[in-house]
Order: sequence, then structure tokens, then C-alpha cells
Amino acid sequence: MKRALLAFGLLLLATPSHADPYRWCAEYGGAFGGGGTNCYFRTLSQCRQAVSGVGGFCRPNQFYTGERRGRR
Repeated sequence: MKRALLAFGLLLLATPSHADPYRWCAEYGGAFGGGGTNCYFRTLSQCRQAVSGVGGFCRPNQFYTGERRGRR
């Protein structure tokens, strides 16, 4: 009973999660497939500068929730 009340109380205090506001992710290469990911880039140019010289590529952040821009 006490655990159920505690769980209910925690649910009342829970706040909604927020998705990532950054548009671009850098996928870094690594030996034997052990690279890393960094999704803290607002522009494609920032992302490309981060992977320049170290290897990797940029991809859109699948969790981006900011402004949606259409292609022109």
C-alpha cells in the first residue's frame, strides 16, 4: 500500500519531457564501429565543422522539435 501511494505521488510530480531543440547530429567514426554521436548543433555548418578532420557525417536530429522549415 505504501509503495502504491509513493508511486502515485511520484506520478503527480512528474513533468513532461522535452525533446532536443537542436536540428543536427554529428556521427563520428570510430575503430570497429565504436563511434559517437553529438546532437548539439543548430546549423548544418556547425555540424560539418565539428566532423571536419576527425571523420564522420551529419544527419538531421530525429528528436528535433523546433521550427519546421520546408525545402525551397
